[in-house]
Amino acid sequence: MNLSFSILSWVTFTPVLGVLVLLFLPKDRRNLLRWTAVLASMGAFGLSLVMLAQFDQTNASLQMVERLPWFQLAGMQIEYFLGVDGLSVLLVLLTTFLTPISIISTWSAVEDRVKEFLIFFLLLEVGMVGVFLSQDIFLFYIFWEFTLVPMYFLIGIWGGPRRV
Repeated sequence: MNLSFSILSWVTFTPVLGVLVLLFLPKDRRNLLRWTAVLASMGAFGLSLVMLAQFDQTNASLQMVERLPWFQLAGMQIEYFLGVDGLSVLLVLLTTFLTPISIISTWSAVEDRVKEFLIFFLLLEVGMVGVFLSQDIFLFYIFWEFTLVPMYFLIGIWGGPRRV
């Protein structure tokens, strides 16, 4: 694994950079918040295009593997283990393509708590991409459960008339 440019980690965690920027922007600057979220999600999409360009379609094995030992749990080695195969490359590309479109489509629909909405949406993208790239069952479980938190708030706060 090349630690200087680990494409899978960058694709996964680029939206977190957008979240960090959003945290420091004022709530009343809605257009700035929206454009920041769109740019962060477009960054992840751009990196997923780089990932697609580096993907060898003639190789059926796991590619662009990022594997680091993480910790021991009950005698098992838990690893930070990301990789991409023929199916996950398409799912990551689809997720990173649809996220900016989804953010743009909420431009006029979400008028209250815009900052929180965008933060949760970007965190949801992190979780979804992590689910598709994780190769360790424990890491998969963490990403899977992580998606539930922003999804809960997105549905509960901005959902339909019977929301929380």
